Amino acid sequence: MPTISLCMIVRNEEMHIARCLDSVAGLVEEIIIIDTGSIDRTVDIVSGYTPKVYPYVWKDDFADARNYSFSKASMDYCMWMDADDVLEEPQKSKFLQLKHSLPQDVDMVMMKYNTSFDEAGKPSFSYFRERWIRNCQKYRWIGEVHEVIPPSGNIFYSDIAVSHKKINAKDPDRNLNIYKKMLAEGKHLDPRQQYYYGRELYYHKQYEEAVSVLEQFLHSPDGWVENKIEACSICANCYYGLGQEQSALNALLRSLAFGMPRAELCCEIGKYYLGHGDCNTAAYWYETALNRPKNEYAGGFMLPDCYDYIPLLQLCVCYDKMGNQKKAKEYNERAGACKPYSKAYLYNKQYFDSLQVS
Repeated sequence: MPTISLCMIVRNEEMHIARCLDSVAGLVEEIIIIDTGSIDRTVDIVSGYTPKVYPYVWKDDFADARNYSFSKASMDYCMWMDADDVLEEPQKSKFLQLKHSLPQDVDMVMMKYNTSFDEAGKPSFSYFRERWIRNCQKYRWIGEVHEVIPPSGNIFYSDIAVSHKKINAKDPDRNLNIYKKMLAEGKHLDPRQQYYYGRELYYHKQYEEAVSVLEQFLHSPDGWVENKIEACSICANCYYGLGQEQSALNALLRSLAFGMPRAELCCEIGKYYLGHGDCNTAAYWYETALNRPKNEYAGGFMLPDCYDYIPLLQLCVCYDKMGNQKKAKEYNERAGACKPYSKAYLYNKQYFDSLQVS
């Protein structure tokens, strides 16, 4: 059975860290904590879980800090978590089962990362991340921000999910400031860094600069296709912010140049046409979203609701506006089968009941 070193970098995480460590401490053989300058009770709390707590002088470089944590590990695999992550109870038995059944030649285990949740706690945004990584020099983090270990070797996909559940928001300017510092120091951003820098600019409503950076990324012959598709969506949101709706649509349609339609983009295109009163065209795109297969293993960001609940609910709206209440009700019932607790579904149900639509 493989052994695992949990390797974490933390700073001022007294609100989160015990919850995180309680969820996983009994499942791993070693816990490594790299503290980057806490001034709260974080070090005292983590010292109750492990003696392997090391100070680290922060350098505005997440990859360097994570690599330092890996350098302290002594087990077969390194596992990373953030302080506001948690391995929820249903996942723990699967975690132990995987430890007992994992083939010996696996280099990297990819696990789901759930980072957003609906009103019932069901994941609404998820993607795969490298989670267990063979402890050897071959595997090291890269990237000062949004750090990653490029997947390679014998990769194993697991349906085990780590959930990212913040209690308090962190510094919203941190990542953008690191990118701006890198540029001020004359550092070159590779395509992946360009994508994430553009995304940070969008988050800060610096729409014109965000589009400029993302256009450079989209014109590059390099770069991951899933990031390019997502970049089209971000550009569209920037154009909406600038009041340029036709440019927003063009950005969404541009995503089709990079591969088969993704349900997420189909829903955004449908939303554009619905907002402009073209219910027939909107319905086409929502139907397309509904019929797109999920490809969780492509590695990109996934909004599960875009493959069933959202297009079903929006098709209900489309057909109601087109005067076909019977078909609208059918789509609403299908949306309700996905999320019977949905306020939108329940509101629509009451509406159709009032019309006595059979």
